[in-house]
Amino acid sequence: MTNTVGHLINGELINDNHRSQAVFNPATGGSDTQVALASKQTVEQAISAAQAAFPEWRNTPPMKRARVMFRFKELLEKNADTICQLIGKEHGKISHDAAGELQRGIENVEFACSAPELLKGEHSRNVGPGIDSWSEFQALGVVAGITPFNFPAMVPMWMFPLAIVCGNTFVLKPSERDPSSTLYIAQLLKEAGLPDGVMNIVNGDKEAVDVLLTDERVKAVSFVGSTPIAEHIYATASANGKRCQALGGAKNHAIVMPDADIDNAVNQLLGAAFGSSGERCMALSVAVAVGDEAADKLITTMKNAMAGLSVGVYSDATNDFGPVITKAHQEKVVGFIDSAERQGASIVVDGRAPKVAGYENGFFVGATLIDDVTKEMDSYKAEIFGPVLQVIRVKSMQEAMQLINDHEYGNGTCIFTRDGEAARYFSDHIEVGMVGINVPLPVPVAYHSFGGWKRSLFGDLHAYGPDGVRFYTKRKTITQRWPSSGVREGASFSFPS
Repeated sequence: MTNTVGHLINGELINDNHRSQAVFNPATGGSDTQVALASKQTVEQAISAAQAAFPEWRNTPPMKRARVMFRFKELLEKNADTICQLIGKEHGKISHDAAGELQRGIENVEFACSAPELLKGEHSRNVGPGIDSWSEFQALGVVAGITPFNFPAMVPMWMFPLAIVCGNTFVLKPSERDPSSTLYIAQLLKEAGLPDGVMNIVNGDKEAVDVLLTDERVKAVSFVGSTPIAEHIYATASANGKRCQALGGAKNHAIVMPDADIDNAVNQLLGAAFGSSGERCMALSVAVAVGDEAADKLITTMKNAMAGLSVGVYSDATNDFGPVITKAHQEKVVGFIDSAERQGASIVVDGRAPKVAGYENGFFVGATLIDDVTKEMDSYKAEIFGPVLQVIRVKSMQEAMQLINDHEYGNGTCIFTRDGEAARYFSDHIEVGMVGINVPLPVPVAYHSFGGWKRSLFGDLHAYGPDGVRFYTKRKTITQRWPSSGVREGASFSFPS
């Protein structure tokens, strides 16, 4: 029997019977689920529900909004196993990795629980004779989120918990590749006591996205995905008068210095390069080794460590990572490995044909290590988004940093070193938004903000944390004076000072 994943609009699950497509289990290559693809009318219905719910929700005290989030956090933790199973079945992520994703999402819910503090504003008394001035942060209205397949639980929770506690209402368009966990989480939010219409889910494709980008009732759009689409989202939303933050692609480099603890660096690189099958915008996909001695030691140690890695199905927690999301993406990743080999790179560990017993039709790519990569190669220029680590050899730290600074993406980077001076120089001068010192995945915690530089981010404000509060609110400054009774004042034509 085929299950159909529909939409959540005004608190009700609906299926508009417009169009649908299969949702695959990437471990088996099969499908027993269809996802409804929303029509223009269905998306407009969701926007109307959000717009109708906004006035009452906007006027709900921040403390009451936060209490909904406290209950939501409890429900997420109580139902964590179900959520992780849904992620595993449709994304392929191993159970321990899915649990980590969910926990990072919950941390953003915890930050949203501090809404009364975040929304306090500022106050100054007697800025002039008997004049007080203050600022406050008011909700925008209906806001939208468009999220990717690789984190169906976490990335939506970068957006809607904070947007909602700031007094907005929300329309979320998750990835149509793995929609079930996102819809289930939204139902938990309703169970936590969120009024109908405040949070709405529309599953769909470009038809749904275009409505969210052009409907004048949507005041802001958050997006996470590839750079070409991020640029289109930003340009279209901005042209339609919307506030927009669009997070794009990445090519994250790790510099391995001659003084680095190679064993520690390799252990860190294993998880950062191959965890979640490399389908992370913060995955470390390039190791830049300074000097041939460091490069040779890195390659030898990495090759030996990779012999123990296991790719397989999500339900077996002994596996290190699972399949990639689709057959087409599997072919794309393998194609980049092929192109690197054709263009002169050395395939040290070849993951193009892994054997996973009982899952021969799954979309698996094994951990792959490539040496002697150059910046001219297609595999270096592109975001592979698979379990592939490429090694580039350079002669100096300056050459390594120039390589990173010259790349069009500037999402995340790190350096492995024992030299504090080198680390400080690196963090000061590297042109990347998120930097790690002996930390391969420098993903900021929920009370900081996430975002890259250059073509990894379109917009001025990063995701979640303090920047998220600013993105989902607009500042209003009020200046107030109550003249003394009985005092008649003359007109003044000079600019007030």
